[in-house]
Amino acid sequence: MKVGIMQPYFMPYLGYWQLIKAVDKYVVYDDVQYIKGGWISRNNILMNGQKKLFTISLSGASPNKLINNIFIGDNFKKFKGTLQCCYSKAPFYRPTMTLLEDIISFPDKQLGLFLLHSLEVVLRYLDIDTDIILSSCLKKNNELRAQEKVIHICNLLGADCYYNAIGGQNLYEKSVFASSGIDLRFLKPNLLPYRQYNNEFVSGLSMIDILMFNSPDEINSMLDDYELI
Repeated sequence: MKVGIMQPYFMPYLGYWQLIKAVDKYVVYDDVQYIKGGWISRNNILMNGQKKLFTISLSGASPNKLINNIFIGDNFKKFKGTLQCCYSKAPFYRPTMTLLEDIISFPDKQLGLFLLHSLEVVLRYLDIDTDIILSSCLKKNNELRAQEKVIHICNLLGADCYYNAIGGQNLYEKSVFASSGIDLRFLKPNLLPYRQYNNEFVSGLSMIDILMFNSPDEINSMLDDYELI
């Protein structure tokens, strides 16, 4: 049983989705503190061959609140206009915009639920069947912190393997996980180039860019291209 745990983000980069596909159960950490200036509500797309940051407006955002106590405050009009400007000639513009319309029209604007739904929409499109679980729905000990809390969640879910993003190498110790019978592995994404019009490739953009320029089969091939350390 392989488990992954991450905070939710709006249309994050490829590595986030690789982690979801690589595990059996994926926990969306919606009951942890919101990080101001993080990537929960923003990412980069392609504009005129360069990275362009987009940001989704939030209501009541504060580092003193949990993610699931914050709400979406955006009407997405500017967002859709920007995407039309940047991607209207992309080969998969229409199916991608259909996906995004499904995502942004979700009636519940609570941030955790909204982002959970966005993940589910994209995963259905890509035919990925990982079990997605909200952290707030687990009956767990919320007094635990850091890797002790992660190990606790893994035990609740019956995991014998925990996959973490490569950036967590300084946060978690393999020996501590092993003492609880859990094999800790870090996923290192390979961000291979794909065609973005006739421009020089710009790596590490939002999943929106990948969806605009690639078919589901092509995206799944990208999602399977990573290393476990």
